Amino acid sequence: MDGSRRRKALLLGLGLDNKDGHVRYTKGPNFHLFGGSQETHEEMQDKAIRFNEELKKRDKRLEDINHDEFREIAEGIGLRQVAPKEGGE
Repeated sequence: MDGSRRRKALLLGLGLDNKDGHVRYTKGPNFHLFGGSQETHEEMQDKAIRFNEELKKRDKRLEDINHDEFREIAEGIGLRQVAPKEGGE
C-alpha cells in the first residue's frame, strides 16, 4: 500500500435480541453499533467506549494494533470470542 492511503478500522456491534421494535444505532470514534435490546445495546456501547479508552491509554489507533493486541484489549474489557458451532449449525 502506498503512503497516500491510510488503513481504516471499525468495531462493528450487532445486537440480534431486539423484541421491542425500537431501532437502536450508535456511532462513535472507531465504532458503529446496530440493534439489540436496550440492555444489549447499552452493553455494546460500554464495551466500545472501554475499548477506545484502552487504545488511548496505549497511545494507539485501532488501525495500528495487531490481532494479538486486539484480543488482549477485548479480553481485558470482557469481550469474548464465540466459537463456531460444530456441524455448521
